[in-house]
Amino acid sequence: MAEHARSARLVAELPGEDERLALLLRGSGFRSWRAKVQAVGGCAKPVRLAGSASWETADGQRVRELEGTLLAACGNRRESVCPSCADRYSADTFHLIRSGLSGGKGVADTVTGHPRLFVTLTAPSFGPVHNQPTTGTGQRRSCACGTTHHDYDPALGTPLDPDAYDYVGAVLWQAHASELWRRFTITCARHLARALGVRPTALKHHLRLSYAKVAEYQRRGLVHFHAVVRLDGPDGPDTAPPAAATVDLLERVVRSAARAVAVDSPPSEAVGSRRLVWGRQIDCRAITDAEPDDPAALVRGSSVASYIAKYATKGTGHAPGADTPIRSEQHIADLNVTDHTRTMIHTAWRLGGLPELAGLRLRKWAHMLGFRGHFLTKSRRYSTTFTALRGARREHRFAQELADLGIHDPGEVTVINDWSLTGIGYRSAAERDFAEAIADAAIQRRKNRRSDSMAVA
Repeated sequence: MAEHARSARLVAELPGEDERLALLLRGSGFRSWRAKVQAVGGCAKPVRLAGSASWETADGQRVRELEGTLLAACGNRRESVCPSCADRYSADTFHLIRSGLSGGKGVADTVTGHPRLFVTLTAPSFGPVHNQPTTGTGQRRSCACGTTHHDYDPALGTPLDPDAYDYVGAVLWQAHASELWRRFTITCARHLARALGVRPTALKHHLRLSYAKVAEYQRRGLVHFHAVVRLDGPDGPDTAPPAAATVDLLERVVRSAARAVAVDSPPSEAVGSRRLVWGRQIDCRAITDAEPDDPAALVRGSSVASYIAKYATKGTGHAPGADTPIRSEQHIADLNVTDHTRTMIHTAWRLGGLPELAGLRLRKWAHMLGFRGHFLTKSRRYSTTFTALRGARREHRFAQELADLGIHDPGEVTVINDWSLTGIGYRSAAERDFAEAIADAAIQRRKNRRSDSMAVA
C-alpha cells in the first residue's frame, strides 16, 4: 500500500528529535497508532481522546472493552483544511443529491419521472473584469484589456479598473445572497400557483417544490448557486405532480421568479443602500437519466450529483479568502491572496464596523468575502439527510464489529463511553506525514469504490 512505502522512506529520513517515533516504528506501538489513524481515514486534524468504552449485553455481560486513547475525525468539509474529511463529505453529498434525482436512501425511484432542472443563478456585474470571451464557434477572443488570458492567469476575474469597481455593492450582494435564494424559492411557489390557477396557500395540496443547491465562488470572488429544482406531488417525492406541472412550466417559473426577486440592503449614510438582484445569466437545463441527445439543453442526473458534490468541498474555489476568520486589519495585510481578494476582505471588514450594518456580521464573514450562507442547503423533502447517511454508516460498522464477536442483533448490546479531550492534531511533522500518506490511500480507495458503483449503475 502507498502508506507502507512512504513509511519506509520516512523511517530513513527521521531527524534526531524524532528518535522517539523512530523507536515506535520498530514496535507494535506504531501498528496501534496507524490503526487509529486509518480508522479516521488519515484525518489532517483529528481530535485526540482518552478514556474507555465498554459494550454490554442486556444481561450485563461485557463483550468488549476499550481503554486508552483514540482519534476522532475533524469532519471539516474544506478540502484545503482536511482532504480526507472533505472527500467523505463530498461522497455523502453525492449520495444526498443522487437519491433526490434517481431514488434510493428512502426516496422512491419513481422520482425520475418528475420534472427536474439543473439551475445556475449568478451575481450581477459590479464592474468589468478580466475574462476569456469566446466567439460563436468557441474560439477564444482577446479580453477587453487586449490580452488573451490563459486558464491560470491570476488576472482572470479581477477588475479592469479597480478604482471604478463597486466593491461595496459586491460585498453587500454577497451578504444577502442567501436571502435572495430564500425569496427566489418563495416566488417560484407563488408563480407556480398562478400558472396552475390555484391560491398560493393551496399549492401544497397540489404539488411541492423541492431543491438542493451548492454555492461556488467565481474567479471574481462572488458566489453563484448551482441547484437541482424538482416538482413533486403533495406528499413529496413519493407522489407525482399534476400533469400540468411540466419541465417547460418549471423553467418558465424559475426564470420569471429569478427576474422578480430583489433585496434592499440596510440604509447607510456612509455607503447608501443597494437594491440587490440576480445577474442576467440564468442557466436552466432539464435533467435526464438517459444519455442526453443535446448536452446544451439536457444533463444527466449522475453528472449533476458529481458536479455538486465536487463544489461542496471547494470552499472559496478560484478566489480563496482565508480558512479562518479575520482577526484584525493587520491580519488582512498578511494574507497570501490577490489584491482583488484582499480588497473584498478589507471592504467587508470596513462595512462590518458600521453600526447600521452590524446585523450583517460582515467582520465575522470577511474571510468568506462577505458570504454568510451555508455552501450546501436543501429543502426538507428533497431527499435523505447527512445525519441519516452518517447514522447508517455508523450502524453498518457497528454491525460488522458485532458480527466479528458472534452477535447479529445490535439491539442486544449497549455501548457505554467515557472519553475526554486531550488535544487536536498530531504531535510531530513525521506523524502528519504518515497520516497524509494514509489519507491519500483512503481517498483513492473511496474513489475506486465510487467508480465501481457508477459503472454498475
